[in-house]
Formats: sequence, structure tokens, C-alpha cells
Amino acid sequence: MNTILAYDGSFDGFLSGVYEIYDRKLMGVPLQKQAITSETFFDTIETINTNSRKAARVWKGIKKNCSTQGRQNIYKVFLSESPLTESLLLHYLHRAFTEKGKIDSDFSDPKVLEVSKIAKKVDREKHRMDAFVRFKQTKDGIYFAIVAPDFNTLPLNASHFKKRYADQKWIIYDTKRDYGLFYNLNTVETITIDLPPSILNATTSNAIFTSEEIQFQELWKNYFKSTNIVSRKNMKLHIQHVPKRYWKYLSEKQST
Repeated sequence: MNTILAYDGSFDGFLSGVYEIYDRKLMGVPLQKQAITSETFFDTIETINTNSRKAARVWKGIKKNCSTQGRQNIYKVFLSESPLTESLLLHYLHRAFTEKGKIDSDFSDPKVLEVSKIAKKVDREKHRMDAFVRFKQTKDGIYFAIVAPDFNTLPLNASHFKKRYADQKWIIYDTKRDYGLFYNLNTVETITIDLPPSILNATTSNAIFTSEEIQFQELWKNYFKSTNIVSRKNMKLHIQHVPKRYWKYLSEKQST
């Protein structure tokens, strides 16, 4: 009978799982998110409770044994939601904990190389989110944006938007993962809300957004249309810089 360690899906939960593996000498035992773990005739599931103290001890060990780039890669791979996340990171951490040298650039190891590749993909998505998020002002004075990134990048985007829009309340909501970030002029908090279907429509709802915001969106679409020189259009290059999956959130891409 094999054992599978299951955690709640949070980063602290993952680190708590790592703590249990090393504390109880469970090397080789798989660690998985509870949401995708199911018991079989040959496997038993042991739930690992998230423990902030244990998670902090593991992170302290990571800081001691990994470079800054290595620590960033670990977190970005976790946010990638790849089905390989746990196995890649457990291998990466095992090498970091047992070897004296920093291993983040040892690309002769296929798993270390894969960690680097995934981290770069997450980083690219993070920067695209920084560039393509579009806010609309609601009637209660909050600037609201909806997104659905390929990876769970909102934790990486928080600092950028807090600095850039420090003087206004805003919400960025990830509809793919059903959670968002709310900045209240002081701190950024994680929230979940029930979104009305109309907020996802291409046509902005009068019931949610201010009339001034709707007028501004129309002006921006008209400006974008008027400055577009058809004879110089290079759609292949345009899609390379602004992938189609982001178009539904860009007001200039909506039909008037």
C-alpha cells in the first residue's frame, strides 16, 4: 500500500508538506494537491495540514540553500499550476538541501532546466498582465479589471499595481481561478466575489460602471480605430505582441 501526501493547494501548504517529508524521512512519497488527489485500492491519502511555523522553517532553509533566482524560480513554478510542479520542486529542493553549491543554473539536470523554463514562462505572463490589464471605474468608485491568465500570476502582479495605482482603490479579478486582489489604499487583500454575468459582456453594463467610464471606453475605441492605418497593418506582428487571448479584456478590441 502506497501513501500520497495531500495538501490544500496553497504555497504554505506545499512547504508544510516538504517539512513533513524531511522531518519524517518520507523521501520518495508523492506530494499532491487535495483537489486532484483520489484514493485508490493501492494508495492511501494522508492529508497534510498547513502549518505556518513549519512552512516558515522550510522557507528559511530555502533562503539559506538557494540563490535569489532559485527562490524566485521555486515560487514561479508553484504558481504555474503545472501537473509536474510538486515532483519538479521536490527534486530541486532535495538537490539544494543536500549539495553545497547553488544549483539553479545546473542545466545538465533536466529537471533543473525544466524549472527554469517554466519560471520564465510564468514571468512572461506576469509582465503581459502588467501591460494588458484594463480598469473600468464602478459606480462605487472602485477601478475594476477582469483577467484569466494562463498561470496564477496575480500574486506576482500585486506589487506592480500597488505602486502604479497607489492613490485609487482597485480590484483585479481572476475569473479562471475565481479570486481577486483588492487594494483599499493601504493594503492588498485576497478576495472572492460573485460576479454578475453582465460584467463579462463586451458591452459595459450601465448598472455597474459609471456613465463617464462608458463614454471614455467609447472614445478610446474610436481613437484606436481612427489611428489604425489599414495599409500598414501587420496582424502577425500584432498578435505576437498582443496575443488574442487578451483581446476580450481590451476595450479597443471590442466592437462598437
